[in-house]
Amino acid sequence: MLIIISPAKTLDFSVNKVKNTTKPMYLGEAAELAAHIENFNPDELTKLFNVSHKLAELNANRYAKWNINDHENRGKAAILAYKGDVYEGMQASEFTDSELDFAQQHLRIISGLYGVLHPLDRIMPYRLDMSTPLSFSGFRNLYAYWQDRITTHVISAMKELNTNILVNLASEEYFKAIDTEKLNAQIITPAFKDNKNGVYKMISFYAKKARGMMSRFIIKGNILDPMEIKLFSEDGYFYNENLSNGNLWTFTRG
Repeated sequence: MLIIISPAKTLDFSVNKVKNTTKPMYLGEAAELAAHIENFNPDELTKLFNVSHKLAELNANRYAKWNINDHENRGKAAILAYKGDVYEGMQASEFTDSELDFAQQHLRIISGLYGVLHPLDRIMPYRLDMSTPLSFSGFRNLYAYWQDRITTHVISAMKELNTNILVNLASEEYFKAIDTEKLNAQIITPAFKDNKNGVYKMISFYAKKARGMMSRFIIKGNILDPMEIKLFSEDGYFYNENLSNGNLWTFTRG
């Protein structure tokens, strides 16, 4: 199986405890994007990123200091640098070396700046959502810029793993960066819903955290058979056959 997840806006660049980090495959393309964004001032980034002026200044400073050569010494493994809800659920800092090795083979992170990342790929602090309305190098947006590259890599990774199973634990914003029509794959999309006033609903915060918990479940269990995903029972969630449909597998709690 190959698992796809989203990145996070919240970052933690304290000490990197992982020694065997790797180089992002599209680091050159990321450097070109970073150099382009460096030309934007904080006022322009406020509008482009749809953030406060304080956050715009932070990211203007990040891109001013962004250097392709710094990744070797100051970069941090992506799976440990991202600290959003998904990664809170994953708790990758607790993974053993063998579990990190499994994640490195079977997990990919889609990124607006780096395209696609292995978990141990070194990244620098940045902000760039895939949906950011940024035209670049003749491409109308980041989807147009990245889609062929990301899709090609996903096809190659699945071939290397000798699998046709793709587990989509990414948000819609990031998963649509993959041209799924080019994949000869069974795409399984787990959905997580909570009981609210007698009705099962997707609550964003809980669903994001559950995607991380599902990733953790697969990685720590060294799971290769997709049917074992249905055994997921973390934090009160259980597979709900009645609310599932085809490759949309629904897990509910409450």
